[in-house]
Amino acid sequence: MTEPNTSAPPAAAPDRRLLMTVTWLWVGLPFCYGVYELILKLKLMFTG
Repeated sequence: MTEPNTSAPPAAAPDRRLLMTVTWLWVGLPFCYGVYELILKLKLMFTG
């Protein structure tokens, strides 16, 4: 039988973390703004 691989994957390098953070912000901020605008328009549509 073979032993299971118990080694954890290496942690991301600091420059990779920065890239991942910038990428998530690049996608997340416009998405959150869109959800905010959607909520405002839904409130107008159903209340007024």
